[in-house]
Amino acid sequence: MSEIVLEPVDQYRYRIARNEASGMRTDVLVYSSRKLLEQIQKDQSLVQAMNVATLPGIVGSSLAMPDMHQGYGFPIGGVAAIDIEEGVVSPGGVGFDINCGVRLVRSTLSRADVKGRLKQLVDQIFRDVPCGSGTAGRVKVKSGEINDVLTQGAGWMVKHGYGEPTDTELAEAGGAMADALPNKVSDRAKERGTPQLGTLGSGNHFLEVQYVDRIHDRVAADAMGIEKDQVVVLIHSGSRGLGHQVCTDYVALMNQVIPKYGITLPDRQLACAPIQSAEGQSYLGAMAGAANFAWANRQGILHFLRGAFTRIFSDDVRLDVIYDVCHNIAKPEAHVVNGKKRNVLVHRKGATRAFPAGHSELPTRYAEVGQPVFVPGSMGTASWVLVGQGGAMAESFGSVCHGAGRLLSRTAARKGRNIQDERRKLEENGILVRSESRDGILEELPDAYKDVDEVIEVVHGAGLAKKVARLRPMCVIKG
Repeated sequence: MSEIVLEPVDQYRYRIARNEASGMRTDVLVYSSRKLLEQIQKDQSLVQAMNVATLPGIVGSSLAMPDMHQGYGFPIGGVAAIDIEEGVVSPGGVGFDINCGVRLVRSTLSRADVKGRLKQLVDQIFRDVPCGSGTAGRVKVKSGEINDVLTQGAGWMVKHGYGEPTDTELAEAGGAMADALPNKVSDRAKERGTPQLGTLGSGNHFLEVQYVDRIHDRVAADAMGIEKDQVVVLIHSGSRGLGHQVCTDYVALMNQVIPKYGITLPDRQLACAPIQSAEGQSYLGAMAGAANFAWANRQGILHFLRGAFTRIFSDDVRLDVIYDVCHNIAKPEAHVVNGKKRNVLVHRKGATRAFPAGHSELPTRYAEVGQPVFVPGSMGTASWVLVGQGGAMAESFGSVCHGAGRLLSRTAARKGRNIQDERRKLEENGILVRSESRDGILEELPDAYKDVDEVIEVVHGAGLAKKVARLRPMCVIKG
């Protein structure tokens, strides 16, 4: 790639023009502020966004959200819409943690109710919700039932006593994508995933007890049932080893078949196959199965979380789902591009769906305010609740950022840090942390991430999503 030239469009947008000599089929549209752009330019994520622009069948711009950072093939924070009939699907455009996502639940408790029993609560959650990379879960899946989990998603969990019937109503796709093909998920993937159902995992996954710090949009907050100082819980987890293996399997397969389809790529990590090919359809069926596993996984975590709250408080305390949305997925959707309706496969890699009010896929509860969007920051700062806006449908294929975005690599974040000092700093700010490992805390410290408030200003100002509420952490569970 030649030198990257970023042309300012306005206060929140920058454009990289199409470069035909580099094989780009379209331009790149970057949502960012000046400050965030300086940080983004320190890694290869802009180059990766340009590489995405070379994919066969790409429609509209290759999009980059303000939390973008370098990923596998696609940048994390990247969005690309590909023509269903003529284009390709790329596992790197979804990622290894298929349907990594967030579920926000509201409690019937206030910050004052929880404050005096916070240590008891965090210890109980840490006991009840399995976390860590190699930790087995408490959900027992009988031989042969894993295929049902891959087909039914969160609904399978509810049917087997791990939740309430209304839990699945307030999840993207109802907590289960159609067209899952369990027979396209390898035995190795199933072996890895089955014992991990209902577990948090490690890395940047977390369970965070928070309180509502500020309300910015009263109407949307009322639709979600949240108010100032109310205690809520944010669950961030995905498809565990099963999803990772699905991605591994299909990246290898697609690298083998690229020559057969005459596809030329600037980066092998963009390995892909035509959407309508046997390989493309097999991947999409396996990906849907992994996505359903992830929804089942977050449902299991919620079940055990409810038990922890009941043990510390009482049976009268409720935890109700506000919404559950994924941020690593490829989904067939209809969008208007240049005035024409197109059927496209929207790759969202570290990007969240953000449909506006009136969209047909929204639950009735949110039809008049827009889809809830959750943007975690870091365990020492804040998270945000937003709702999708019309601008997202007009220019980002109904997509927005998914977090603050990494600023430091995991190695850099750990360097020179003392775990006791860092834990003490968090506790001095009223945040209790429990983790299965030292690295689980050090790699995810607040200064390892961009300023989430600045990221939110960009998407709010650009008209992609609107501020509803700011959340502050009280205690954090990590792997």
